Amino acid sequence: MNDSEALPTAEEVLAHVRGEPVTELPRDLYIPPDALEVFLEAFEGPLDLLLYLIRRQNLDVLDIPIAEITRQYMRYIELMRDMRLELAAEYLVMAAMLAEIKSRMLLPRPPAAEDEEADPRAELVRRLQEYERYKQAAEGIDALPRVARDIFPAHARAPDRRRTRADPEVSLRELLSAFAGVLERARLYTHHQVREEALSVRQRMSDTLALLSRERFTPFTQLFTPEEGRDGVVVSFLAILELLKAGLVEIVQAEPYAPIHLRAGGGGTADAPEDDDDE
Repeated sequence: MNDSEALPTAEEVLAHVRGEPVTELPRDLYIPPDALEVFLEAFEGPLDLLLYLIRRQNLDVLDIPIAEITRQYMRYIELMRDMRLELAAEYLVMAAMLAEIKSRMLLPRPPAAEDEEADPRAELVRRLQEYERYKQAAEGIDALPRVARDIFPAHARAPDRRRTRADPEVSLRELLSAFAGVLERARLYTHHQVREEALSVRQRMSDTLALLSRERFTPFTQLFTPEEGRDGVVVSFLAILELLKAGLVEIVQAEPYAPIHLRAGGGGTADAPEDDDDE
């Protein structure tokens, strides 16, 4: 590029084609009329445009300044024509109606006819109010949740709940072995009691049920409080046996010699808990 050639300014550049600035429009380029549409404001019709002009200036719809509204409406129509956008016939009909109302209000009327003749704007006001009511109702309906726009139905396939293996049965020997371990821990908290505490098996059954859940398993050893001593541990064990006898709790063991777990209620298809080192 020669030094004598000046670079085009940003105002002169119309577009960039393959990285090169274009400053002049092609003279042989044909663009169909409907190939490019420009919308400054989205209006549903002439009444929507009039309502927009009135609301934008906080005007009273019952006392419309026809001269000013007509001037703004015609400015919009001329803008649409300059942009070569095809105007619907209803826009032109509304422009003629505004011009007629404006002329009727500007022409002098005899004093006797002022009381008899209705306001030329009455019909336009009625149509605007009716259109505004329908528009607000449509906006309220459109704001409601809609399937495939706001709500998307979900579908999920139920998981396979078949057991891969049966839970081993817990024998009384395993239960007594676990209880012996709890008794051994209880001896560490043996202390002299001045007065005897009243322990109720039925109350302990209620307390044990409150600690259990149907959705998860609770280790057998967590149902005892070694700080209560031998008597408290024995009462808790008797409460568990009574609950097992009544079928109010379920006891499982993942495999032989594994920790024992309990949960509320009987039945269900949940897998037994895996082995841990809590025992």
